[in-house]
Parts: sequence; structure tokens; C-alpha cells
Amino acid sequence: MVELLLRASEDEVERVSDALIELEALSVSVEDADADTAEEQALFGEPGLPEPKAAWRHSRLVALFHDEAAATRAATLLLAQEWAQSVQVQGAREVADQDWVRLTQSQFAPVEITASFWIVPSWHEAPAGAETVIRLDPGLAFGTGTHPTTRMCLRWIAAHAEALRGAEVLDYGCGSGILAIGAARFGAGRVTAVDIDPAAVRATLANAQANGVDASAPELSGGASTAAAAPAATLLQIGLPGLAGAPARHYAIVLANILASPLKLLAPLLSAHLAAGGRLVLAGILERQADELRAAYAPALALEVADREDGWVLMTARRDAAPSA
Repeated sequence: MVELLLRASEDEVERVSDALIELEALSVSVEDADADTAEEQALFGEPGLPEPKAAWRHSRLVALFHDEAAATRAATLLLAQEWAQSVQVQGAREVADQDWVRLTQSQFAPVEITASFWIVPSWHEAPAGAETVIRLDPGLAFGTGTHPTTRMCLRWIAAHAEALRGAEVLDYGCGSGILAIGAARFGAGRVTAVDIDPAAVRATLANAQANGVDASAPELSGGASTAAAAPAATLLQIGLPGLAGAPARHYAIVLANILASPLKLLAPLLSAHLAAGGRLVLAGILERQADELRAAYAPALALEVADREDGWVLMTARRDAAPSA
């Protein structure tokens, strides 16, 4: 295979990328042509900030082709276009044959949550001393244990095994299902995992089954999206948000690892799902957003920062127990 290297301005990148795909490029990636110089730009956005730009001021495009002839043909046809006169071809380079599956797998090693609790891809052996293991491979849904927000949630779960034992748990925005599976691993009595993305529902079901967790997803078999749709005996029930039940349905523990903006919007709903004496655990929050989250939940709960990692925070709250009669 051969990579064709081109340079284009920010305004040209999308059009050039589309043209390369039309000219049978197998893939097109875009890099900052000014990387590692004083002109380097940061494009990656964060919650609450303006949307990042689609490309860098000076962008390098790397297009992959089957062979040199296909790359040469594409470059010739592209530069023949009147609108592409300012695009520069910087050369071509051969790409060595590789075992791409093995290469991808090598990027994902076991993730330590605690000394005895690990997230382990299926192609790795569990480390010595790993007493609790979740088998999880990278997939379409968020949550493999590599992100600080996921690790902090899992650390909280491991540290609160006693509170989890026999408890009803809600994982709101379950992604890959890693938090729901973690709660089940640490003794939860019943876990409800919901997400707005049907792909996340499928991923959570598959991951639960791969980890030997008794799970059902009524909607995947034509059932309705209600809390009563899944058998009560099922340890982990998975579905769209309606499965969590009306706000009157309460949970001893509510987990939500999403992002700050949706967490603020969901404040009334998540607070209403929390039972008396229950614990709320929120992640996906940057340190500078902690005060915003406190304010959003203040009418019902007093959020506090419980953990920090790489600029992210874990925030928790506990609802007062119901007064005794």
C-alpha cells in the first residue's frame, strides 16, 4: 500500500478529502502541518467551549491507496481540478504490510482500577492478583476503563462494595455497560442500565453476557421500554431511558458518567430517581465545571468532589434518609 501526502489550507480540507475518497482512497486522515512548531494549533474542544474547527490552518492530508499507480492517478486528477490549484502534493511513501488486528490490540493493555480489580481485553491474560476482572474489548460505545472518568467511577464502585451489596442501581448513560457490570460484580441486587443510543444497549448486553452477568434487553426482542418489561429476577436490565421507570422509581445508587452539560439538564430527573439514603455518583465533569454542577443539583442535593484525575472530577451526593416515624 502507498500513502499520498498533500498539504491544503483549512478551507480546502473537506473538499480535498471528499475528492480523494471519490478517487478510491482507502482512507484519509488530517494532521496539523505545523505540529511541533510555534504555529501548532489545538483543535480539540471541551464541554462548554465553542465547537472546534474542522481542520488546521495548514493541514496535511494522508491518503491511503492500494498501490503507487492508484496514488499517482489520484494526485494527477486532483491537481487537474481548477479549485485545487493551491493544493500541494508533498510525496508518496510505501506502507509496510502489517497485522492490523494485532497492531490495534497492542494498543489496549489491561487497566488497573485497584490492585485487585482490573479491566482486561479478551486477548490478554488477567494479571496476577486480579480478583475481580471485567473482560471488555474496545467497541462502538464509550467506556473501556482507559478514560479517567470511567476509572474514577469504577474506583468508587470498588470502594463502596458494602453499599452496593443487594442494592438497586441505575446506570444512566451506560455506554459499554462497564459501570453496570462493575456494580453487578460488586454485589448489586439489581441493576438497570439505560442509554439513548441503541448501539450502547446492544454493546452493554453483549459485554454483560461475555462477563457471565445475567442480563436482558427487552427492546432488542421487541419488548416495551418500561421498567416492568424485564423479568424481575434478571440481575441486569438494559434499554432506552424509559426502562428506568417514572421519576417515582427510586434507586439506592445512581451512576451517570456522561458530560457536564447533559448532567446539568438531567439534574431534576437523576435527583428524583435517588432513594432516601441513596448515593448519586456523577462523572464526565472537568474541574472548572464543578461549581456549575453544584448549582444545578443544589435544589435537591449537595454535590461534593470525591475524586480527581487528569483535570476531571468525580462528584457525589447522598440523599438524607427518610425521617423515622
